[in-house]
Amino acid sequence: MATDIKCPNCGHQFPMEDAVAEQYKKDLREQMISFNKKKEEEYQLKLAEVSRQLQQQQENFNKKLADEKKQWQQSIEENVRKTISADFENQLHLLKQSNKDNEEKLKTARQKELEFLQKEQELINKQAEFELSVQRKMQEERIKLSEEIRNLEEQRIAARETEYQMQMEQLKKQLEDQKKLVDEMKRKAEQGSTQMQGEVQELVLEELLKTSFPFDLVSEVPKGIKGADCIQLVRNEFGQECGKIIYESKRTNAFSQDWIEKLKADMRSQGAQVAIIVTRAMPKDMNGFGEKNGVLICSFSEVKALAYVMRDNIIRIFNVSKSQQNKGDKMQMLYDYITSSEFGEQWKAIREGFLSMKNSIQKERDTMEKLWKAREKQLEKVLLNASYIKGSMEGIAGQDSLDMNLLDEPSNGELELE
Repeated sequence: MATDIKCPNCGHQFPMEDAVAEQYKKDLREQMISFNKKKEEEYQLKLAEVSRQLQQQQENFNKKLADEKKQWQQSIEENVRKTISADFENQLHLLKQSNKDNEEKLKTARQKELEFLQKEQELINKQAEFELSVQRKMQEERIKLSEEIRNLEEQRIAARETEYQMQMEQLKKQLEDQKKLVDEMKRKAEQGSTQMQGEVQELVLEELLKTSFPFDLVSEVPKGIKGADCIQLVRNEFGQECGKIIYESKRTNAFSQDWIEKLKADMRSQGAQVAIIVTRAMPKDMNGFGEKNGVLICSFSEVKALAYVMRDNIIRIFNVSKSQQNKGDKMQMLYDYITSSEFGEQWKAIREGFLSMKNSIQKERDTMEKLWKAREKQLEKVLLNASYIKGSMEGIAGQDSLDMNLLDEPSNGELELE
């Protein structure tokens, strides 16, 4: 449903969504016009620059062609005077070559013109793509705005439906009470509608819990019997009873501290794990949902979410406690498995695989060490023979004449073999 806005000056009313949408469209339209104008100016500048370059190239080409023709004519006139036949053949060859060069230049100019046309087409395509993206973005924003408006409208409708449901239940309760006793109706009229509103809220709360948690058993405590207004027996997906949540519904204008002690006593007598007070009036030291002396206090709009959280915690605690049951039997089963022949055979297979891998690694290590030892002996033999040759050469040619060291010499001048 649209939200109307009234002008404080003229008193004219108009939908707020139309004003926001028109402003948004106007902003997008101005951005698109500005962008198109900027792209058009850039395109015109590039087009003018390319045209100027082509014109300049054409003028240079014509001037160069005229100069070359003039030079060729002068050369022909000079060469005709010398040898007509030889010069004619040479000039004809030059003209053919010039014609070929001119054709190459013309081909290059055409290629540049083709590239310019291709760039122009690319700019046009990019402009079309940008316009399409702008339209898509506008469509997405329209859809997003529609979704937000729809969500707001759904929330308003849900709130109205809840209020309508409570009003209907209240009317039904009024009709039932009118059918019972006229005197009771007079007494309730004197006391006010506070008690009746509380009973209506109890009925709505019970219906809400039954609808939200179909697996659980939600029961109402009859009037005149001590205890909470509503009891929720929590069950898991297997139908197992995990715990209880008790609810006390209040719809008065002031909060009483006695409600907390009463509900705590009811929680102990019922064996419940969680106690919740659903009230319209909060304690003086609380602005919203909270906990006070072991009792949870919330409004009617918060009770559904709170029930979800508390119910999940009760099921989790139940699952943990159940997993701890029969712990001694599980230890005995584990001991029997460890001492069984099946476990012994599996561990034996693991040990055999480990020993096989260890033996394989040891064999590879022995083989490599054997190979390293053989190479080390060969290296020592090479170094020993090299030292003999080095000593003989130094005795003949002198120590400083030749540098025949295979390895770096130590400071004492001896050949280092290691």
